[in-house]
Amino acid sequence: MGIAGALIVLSVVLALSPKPQAQVGISQARLRPCPGSPNCVCSEFNGAACYIAPMAFTDDPETAWARARQAVLRAGGTMQAQGDDYLWAHFTSKVLRFVDDLELRMDADNSVIHVRSAARVGYWDLGVNRKRIERIRSLFNAAPSSLRD
Repeated sequence: MGIAGALIVLSVVLALSPKPQAQVGISQARLRPCPGSPNCVCSEFNGAACYIAPMAFTDDPETAWARARQAVLRAGGTMQAQGDDYLWAHFTSKVLRFVDDLELRMDADNSVIHVRSAARVGYWDLGVNRKRIERIRSLFNAAPSSLRD
């Protein structure tokens, strides 16, 4: 059948299989910790292998939050929930339709936005979630006037 055929069959099986539920939300005033697999990054747990720096800001929290929302949308995220200090979006891969969950938590007292990005399935994500956060960080840090609501 060959590699192409096997990929087609795998794509169909994955597309028709039930999608796992998102493991998202705030727990004890923080984003949830990453599981033990290398398919997640989070800024709330410094020292862990999954650690990634939060997004720092110097403007007022409301403006920074608006820039963060726009950065997520520009990176291709689909909003699932958003409020004054929490945002959840998901990203779907183009080929195999894998869903990754992205979360942001505003920490206005420390002038940072904490981030978490995690794959719903699989063990290793080939660095996709870390790259996604860095892309969002780049969009967030772009000229603020280009990212206002």
